[in-house]
Amino acid sequence: MKARDANTATAALAARLWPYVAALLRARRTPLRVGISGLQGSGKSTLATALLRVARQHGVGAVRLALDDAYLGRAARRRMARTRHPLWLTRGAPGTHDVALLRATLRALHHASVAQPACLPRFDKGRDTRRPPSRWPRVTAVPALIVLEGWCLGVQPQSAAQLLHPLNALERHEDRDGRWRRAVNAALAAYAPLWDALDLRILLHAPGFAVASRWRAQAEAALRTRAAPRAMGSAQLRRFMQHYQRLSEHALVTLPRWADVRVDLDAAHGAGALRVARQPRARPAQRPKNSQPLRAPARPPRRCRRPAPR
Repeated sequence: MKARDANTATAALAARLWPYVAALLRARRTPLRVGISGLQGSGKSTLATALLRVARQHGVGAVRLALDDAYLGRAARRRMARTRHPLWLTRGAPGTHDVALLRATLRALHHASVAQPACLPRFDKGRDTRRPPSRWPRVTAVPALIVLEGWCLGVQPQSAAQLLHPLNALERHEDRDGRWRRAVNAALAAYAPLWDALDLRILLHAPGFAVASRWRAQAEAALRTRAAPRAMGSAQLRRFMQHYQRLSEHALVTLPRWADVRVDLDAAHGAGALRVARQPRARPAQRPKNSQPLRAPARPPRRCRRPAPR
């Protein structure tokens, strides 16, 4: 019943957001890029999926991209941990994504066709590595709507002064000289073109980092109940979340000014009123003539190639 209630609430939120998306879709020549940002456990992926469902109900071709699907694989992060800093082993922080892959995928979606399909990367969190390109979904028509979601979407670098003092036990004991947090902060510069290209910015605003940590703990508890591989215990999860704490707390303060539409969440995931901060930055244009509702391919594409991860 709880899952059904949550799905119903997310569908209702997607329906409330759809008029903002639909208004920007009118008279466009290029795909509309919508970004959904929110801390871990805030429901970004679920909302993105619900928005795609509404779009397709209105005959609008739509695809979803996630920052999580562009993680560097375990082998690449092991090299980073060995040569740069041990904390790079854990995926999640800026610098552990293949930003070039995301940007190349967005470019490919703008020219997708049967002859030249765009392939959407997918990451296998159970195996902690990227799925083979032959198993990536293939898009064979230019979508009218692209939804990009991620926990650090829109986050800007902190100042040097903000990085001076450790924030938690992980930083105090495992990043004493601040080398890792400075590198994470510097890595955010490569993400800025992705944030700047968004036409509509939606923020799922959590009540605080402690609440987001509790949401993540609930998700991990469900994984442990199912005996899922790599499910974390409470101590392991506390350390894991400390990798995210600095930028999460920074996001809670700064992203409300960045967002076009802000959805305030309560501790039970309830969505409050939509706060519309400003008119979005959509470029007036017409929808592509070859834009069509997207359907999943009957089987995985045989060839979706890209260079090996860095």
